[in-house]
Amino acid sequence: MSSELRAGFRAVDGLQIRFAESDGPASQRLLLTSPWPESLYAFERVWPRLSATARLTAIDLPGFGRSERRTDLLSPQAMGEFLVRILDEWDIEDPHLVCPDVGTAAALFAAADHPGRLRSLVVGSGGTAYPLAVTGRLKDLIEAPDIQSFRSQDPAALIRGAMAALGSAAPGDDVIADYIESNRGDRFAEAARYVRSYPAQLPILAGRLPGIFTPVQIITGRRDPLVPVANAEFLLARLPNSRLDVLEAGHFAWEEAPEQYGAIVTAWVNGGYLAGTTP
Repeated sequence: MSSELRAGFRAVDGLQIRFAESDGPASQRLLLTSPWPESLYAFERVWPRLSATARLTAIDLPGFGRSERRTDLLSPQAMGEFLVRILDEWDIEDPHLVCPDVGTAAALFAAADHPGRLRSLVVGSGGTAYPLAVTGRLKDLIEAPDIQSFRSQDPAALIRGAMAALGSAAPGDDVIADYIESNRGDRFAEAARYVRSYPAQLPILAGRLPGIFTPVQIITGRRDPLVPVANAEFLLARLPNSRLDVLEAGHFAWEEAPEQYGAIVTAWVNGGYLAGTTP
């Protein structure tokens, strides 16, 4: 794995949370949250570029990656509260949150429930629209009668199948091995509780979006087979201070198009978030 991104563990609210930090400029702070079913190593390719702009802290969200879980945290609003708790306990002031995939709804709830606490958000590739606009395996996970059938999933087959779709953009074997380990045992099935809360949580979030004045950069892949662009457009239409970039990529845009993804985040952090919305 990259020598730039070295992970360790810290206790937060009784849970062991895996994290990584950079030594970048401390005038800007970024908190990055793990996508699913990946881990914080999903940011390996954008890490060097972002760390030249800001001091980075990446975490595996509780129940995702290699962090311990607690079932009561497996919903976007509860996870948003946990994100703010981490910021408070780790003395991360006025941060930009980079929260793709499952982190998207959590970051938006954090901004809604704690106005002024966050400098900006970078989100996308996560289910946010209501009525739900998800497809493929994600739709199946949400609509299944329970999580029992997911307990027998082979994490190696699951991860290798997802990464194979990236073709030449797939991460190295060591990173894929970390993703597999992150979903061993019952971890994948239990993590599914988070997305299965969307039918109850996303209507609440939809009502809160017009009151979020924190600047929001939305990044999504045009060819996402799980979370269609409609989710990003839903946010853009309702968030009063937001902009959208659609990349020629699939679901894992941060890995498939790291140069573009990193450039957008860097430009945003370096002042783009102050420029207001785009049409």
